[in-house]
Amino acid sequence: MDSKLTLKLDKAVIEQAKEYAKKNQISLSRLIESYLASLTQKEKSNKKEIEITPLVESLSGVVKLPKDFDFKKDYRDHLLEKYK
Repeated sequence: MDSKLTLKLDKAVIEQAKEYAKKNQISLSRLIESYLASLTQKEKSNKKEIEITPLVESLSGVVKLPKDFDFKKDYRDHLLEKYK
């Protein structure tokens, strides 16, 4: 059952959200509903889970790394090289 909700938001945020919704062919109500649903579902499913932003999610699979890749060692090596 749908219910009405009144929110007070910054005007610029509202305009940006409307543009985003229009570009993605979704209503602003549906956009906010799905955002709130995703927040509450993540909280229920696993509080320790790392949140993946849409940008990062869109980049997943772009780079193929070996399963045993040690990103901390690689970053440490990069910093040592950069600052030597």
